[in-house]
Amino acid sequence: MIKKVPAYELFVEGGKEGVKMAFSLVPFLVGMIVAIAILRSSGALEAFIQLLAPILTLIGIPPEIIPLALIRPISGTAALGMTTELIHTYGPDSFIGRLASVMQGSTDTTLYILTVYFGAIGIKKMGYALKVGLLADVVGITASIIIVTILFG
Repeated sequence: MIKKVPAYELFVEGGKEGVKMAFSLVPFLVGMIVAIAILRSSGALEAFIQLLAPILTLIGIPPEIIPLALIRPISGTAALGMTTELIHTYGPDSFIGRLASVMQGSTDTTLYILTVYFGAIGIKKMGYALKVGLLADVVGITASIIIVTILFG
């Protein structure tokens, strides 16, 4: 009021820009959703897990957690659905339930963030951000497994 700034008009202008930004994000979101649906529906994810199951079991990692570890960097919603499914199947106090919960909180949706936010503002060169983001996800997943094994294993 002191500077006589038209607050309501600026608010409306910001709202218009927000709606434009939301519409520009739709193609990126649809692409991510379709890619996740194809990965899960095709059976490729299950085949990959079956291939790794003997090695994972040998080193003490439950194979049931691998879909969550693979999907978490791609989609938070899909990962939350998987976490909910794991907790419902194995229980919240089970090793798998605790591991899924800790993993969910220790990693981020790196590919989603890069695709949606970098795509929305037109950043094309995202190589370093991708490498650092995926490295952080690997560290989060590894730390989740180690910490939950130490505390609850």
